[in-house]
Amino acid sequence: MLIFLWAEGHNGVIGENGHLPWHLPADMHFFKTVTTGNTIVAGSRTFHSFGRPLPNRQNIVVTHQPASHFPSEVIVLNTLTAVREYAAKHRDEKIFVVGGAQLFIALLDDVDFLYRTVIDANFTGDTWMPGIDYEKFQLIATQPGIRNEKNPYDYHFEQYQRR
Repeated sequence: MLIFLWAEGHNGVIGENGHLPWHLPADMHFFKTVTTGNTIVAGSRTFHSFGRPLPNRQNIVVTHQPASHFPSEVIVLNTLTAVREYAAKHRDEKIFVVGGAQLFIALLDDVDFLYRTVIDANFTGDTWMPGIDYEKFQLIATQPGIRNEKNPYDYHFEQYQRR
């Protein structure tokens, strides 16, 4: 199953200069918790922002670059068709699409679940989450986040399932 996983501030901001425009350790912990033991799919810029393949996860990069540009343990897929074929062959696995925006746009019609962290704050950015028709999804879980000295924003986690 394909799952989008992202965090966004007001107006759908998800990135600035290839990085997250906020520091929210609770969201990083959530990301690690739900993706560990599963597969993540990222565009090459998003993958490079990690600095390395994320441990205890199958890392897939969608890019036109040759596989030789990536560590040997990373699966490189060169087309969206290849991503869809991989997902079809691994239906029982959780496959998390973690960005960037172009990958979210391209796979919007294929996604089964949405895992969104909503941060109640304004951020400057240069990357936004594409518009999602939430009428096509049902909210199945929500969890408030705890604002504290390490997590300086109000935030909450949402999970949606395609109707």
